[in-house]
Amino acid sequence: MKVLVSGASVAGPSVALWLGRAGHDVTVVEIAPALRKGGYAVDFRGEVFTTVLERMGVLEELRSLQTGGNAMRFVDESGRKLMRLPAEFAGGELEVLRADLSRVLCEHSRANATYRFGDSIAALDEHADGVDVRFESGIEETYDLVIGADGMHSVVRRLAWRKEQVVERHLNYYVAGWEVPNTLGITGDSLMYNVPGKLASVGVDRRDPGLAGTLFLFKSPVLEYNRRDLDQQKAIIREQFEGLGWHVPELLKGLPSATELYFDSISRVRVDRWSTERIVLLGDAGYGATFGALGTGTAVVGAYVLAGELARGNFRTAFDRYEAALRKAVSTTQDGSRAGSFLAPATRFGIASRNWMLDKPFFMNQMLKMAQNMSELIEVPAYSVKEGNFVQE
Repeated sequence: MKVLVSGASVAGPSVALWLGRAGHDVTVVEIAPALRKGGYAVDFRGEVFTTVLERMGVLEELRSLQTGGNAMRFVDESGRKLMRLPAEFAGGELEVLRADLSRVLCEHSRANATYRFGDSIAALDEHADGVDVRFESGIEETYDLVIGADGMHSVVRRLAWRKEQVVERHLNYYVAGWEVPNTLGITGDSLMYNVPGKLASVGVDRRDPGLAGTLFLFKSPVLEYNRRDLDQQKAIIREQFEGLGWHVPELLKGLPSATELYFDSISRVRVDRWSTERIVLLGDAGYGATFGALGTGTAVVGAYVLAGELARGNFRTAFDRYEAALRKAVSTTQDGSRAGSFLAPATRFGIASRNWMLDKPFFMNQMLKMAQNMSELIEVPAYSVKEGNFVQE
């Protein structure tokens, strides 16, 4: 089949890898002019996720790129330690930078897929024989299937689903991150500083100790801004954090020169059905929850299941089986996306309560066990792979 995939972050290259190996004619379109270099570290926790990465042929390469994970040390304005979370709390079995993950997946899928950067879908017209697609560049083509793997703000979802079919819930927080020179000389734990409703954090880049990555969170109702306007997003961040103490002023000095900025709301999206006749949503586009809900691992597993079901025959039936295999587990992991209120409690009492609780081994062990249990909710269907193709066992 001739398949168009929208999005070249994680879900898109993952499904392109499998569909290309299975012999389909795959094109991946990405609005960015090149692979994005920014973004925070992502982790894979549990055997299900690493099994799929191994079957993709990328696990060992990703292991060579892993960050190792940083423990998180919460400090007061003077730098005194208040509480410390071990590296395994956030890092899982495998932690890599999102940019590295995306690059590896693209490199492994390029042999059997075409990538078109700097373009995006402008219109979709679904009919009995295919999907007519008009791109922002003016190109018009017809595809057998269209896969929306273009994230929480999916263009495919906006064009092909009615508003009443989609529930987008803002979870009251925004998250931002950018790279800065490691002028603070950080060598070990990531440092985390709270005031009510805000978090400022910085951690060393373990592969280049001269660099550090920031993580900023703040509580806020929905903000109106242009997602393609970095200057506007930087202004929002400065407005939220100007006047704070600790190392915040120094970290903000690196913001104007940042060319790769991650900025987004912490949100959750639920769609009543993940597919139409010939269009299907994958990853965050269909069942995303920004930050803290196994979204990256779920996207990789979802791509594997979708491609595996398509290999079994009729695409309409495949879409149904794909959704049936994942929806229940995905809905449960989405409910775990409470990272905003955990990392940046809204009150001083909330901050103190979190620090007190997680400073106790019992509560820490329970949190680690909960994260592990969530990763085990998703089961990989019984596919075997022979010479890159799927065979139903």
